[in-house]
Amino acid sequence: MLGATLDTGAYLTRLQSEIDNIDQAEIQKWADLIYECWENGKFVYIFGNGGSGTTATHFAEDLGKSTLHEHELNDESKKRLKVLSLTDNAGWLMAVGNDIGYDQIFLQQLMNYGGEGDLAIGISGSGNSDNVLKAIDWANRHGLKTLGLTGYSGGKLKEMAQHNMHVPLDDMGMVESIHLCLFHWVLNDVFARINHEGRYAT
Repeated sequence: MLGATLDTGAYLTRLQSEIDNIDQAEIQKWADLIYECWENGKFVYIFGNGGSGTTATHFAEDLGKSTLHEHELNDESKKRLKVLSLTDNAGWLMAVGNDIGYDQIFLQQLMNYGGEGDLAIGISGSGNSDNVLKAIDWANRHGLKTLGLTGYSGGKLKEMAQHNMHVPLDDMGMVESIHLCLFHWVLNDVFARINHEGRYAT
């Protein structure tokens, strides 16, 4: 990882510099797509491998729990965001990986759960993870909206996904850090819209 060669100050300076280079329209679109799913009662599915897989888990947990105020979590009348990380069901992953193939682990779940108008978010630093590409391809062909979170050149995922949040760096650690950092802005934006707070106050 290129970032590992930097001291603390230099790393943080570089992180800030790289974030400044990100297309803000892509970040806003990411938030828009998730908010539209909440608004229309559609599902958000998130998936990736390795570090991107744990990022998917983090995203799904935060979106599921943190789009409401804590005191509202037991309020059954509150509309909730339907969100699921496809990296988290060990039984699904092992059964599909063992019986069919690892390249099918997200596709097979999406074929069971996904529907028209839902959002599939595929995370792949390289943009070339075969199991992510297969799921995004299916989603594109079945009326789902698709978003790719990528690094490096963006690979095939950048070309295949309908929307992209691309970090054009050849440094996986920095790419993953930026995905996580920007996600927290997306979460805050979606929260503010749902709850009519901040710049969405009415």
